[in-house]
Amino acid sequence: MNGLRDVVALGGPVVAILLVMSVLTVAVTIYKLWQFAASGVGRHKVLSEALAAWDAGDPEQAQARLAQSRSYLAPYIETAIQTPTSQALSDRLDAEAGLALARLERGFRLLDTIAQLAPLLGLFGTVLGMIEAFQSLQTAGASVDPSLLAGGIWVALVTTAVGLAVAMPTSMILSWLESRTARERVFADKALRTVLMDQNAGQHRVAPAASVHA
Repeated sequence: MNGLRDVVALGGPVVAILLVMSVLTVAVTIYKLWQFAASGVGRHKVLSEALAAWDAGDPEQAQARLAQSRSYLAPYIETAIQTPTSQALSDRLDAEAGLALARLERGFRLLDTIAQLAPLLGLFGTVLGMIEAFQSLQTAGASVDPSLLAGGIWVALVTTAVGLAVAMPTSMILSWLESRTARERVFADKALRTVLMDQNAGQHRVAPAASVHA
């Protein structure tokens, strides 16, 4: 904590803002990891087995496997299996799956803003520090001490270092989360198209459900 106070004292309010941004990055990352785990993002084994059973002409086994899945996609696939296919149903399932994926992407804009703004804030702090250092030199007049300039420069560069230290891991985390949601989007589209197209082709006949899942 003492070291953190020293860094904030050296960098001033710019470093304090960057530290707050780093805390936001950590908080959003922890939340997204929990959300992805609770939604079953990337856990496609059971869903893939259900789709394989459906392709093999065994809708009962497909529904049994879907009932064991914790993925947020399972209700949409089950609806597609149980409900006679129509263009309206296809559009509705696409919209609902897209909405679910959009919920998984919440927080990405904040991480992207932090990744882009942090280095700029660091540079801004450095410019302010350099201005202050040269003002000190001007005030010193003829009795200029080189160590005064050197000290002012390294203190000013602290904000740039902190800005980069915040921006780089944030950018890496954002890229990783975006890649996971991109793969999820591809799998969701494939899963829904697999069931709906087979229904249209008349390969499977399933008794309509009493109600359609939301």
